[in-house]
Amino acid sequence: MNTSMNKTARFAGLLYLAMIIGGIISLAYIPSQLIVSESASKTLENIINSEFLFRIGMVVGIVTFLIHILLPLVLYKLLHKVNKFLAKLMVIFSLISVAIFFVNILNKFSVLTLIKNTEYTQSTIELQNQVMFYIDNYNNGLEISQIFWGLWLFPFGYLVYKSGFLPKFLGLLLMVGCFGYLITFFGGFLFSNYNNTIISEIAGYPAPLGEFGICLWLLIMGTNKISFGNKY
Repeated sequence: MNTSMNKTARFAGLLYLAMIIGGIISLAYIPSQLIVSESASKTLENIINSEFLFRIGMVVGIVTFLIHILLPLVLYKLLHKVNKFLAKLMVIFSLISVAIFFVNILNKFSVLTLIKNTEYTQSTIELQNQVMFYIDNYNNGLEISQIFWGLWLFPFGYLVYKSGFLPKFLGLLLMVGCFGYLITFFGGFLFSNYNNTIISEIAGYPAPLGEFGICLWLLIMGTNKISFGNKY
């Protein structure tokens, strides 16, 4: 593989790593420090006392999804010769998820508006309820986003699988990860006890394994092959 493709692959890996780290911070770590789903009063108290952390989470989320615009375009440059139609589909599905995020984050701006302009509410209880309403709306938006976080992985995984210069097993994991996201969304939407089932645990593994795996491969190996009996 030529030097240009290697540079493109490693740049994609770097973007992917930044996106993964940003996602962990903005979608998992910071919410875990602030949001108490069973207590509106504690959630409001945490956000007011740690407003800067709440804002940091928003900024990290915005930067993460700006990267999510750039990453599929770089991957398109790397993989479009494998199958141009699927490469375009990969970009489209990814960009739809970005659009949903930027609409969805308005819910967090509404939370900041409420805590800064208490004249919008008549009591502390009402303020707590309205804050939780917007937090719940934001979480609902994330649930919808899962559809497209999954869908973009299928064409991406297929392109990886067929590329000839990236590991086939990572392509398979990415494609299976697509269905993992879809199963998680529809399972959680249709069945109230879905999160307590073994299916929810199994469905959650392929996507992160595939995404973190391809991220590290692109970043470290680029488009270089490792031969294991002429197979990946």
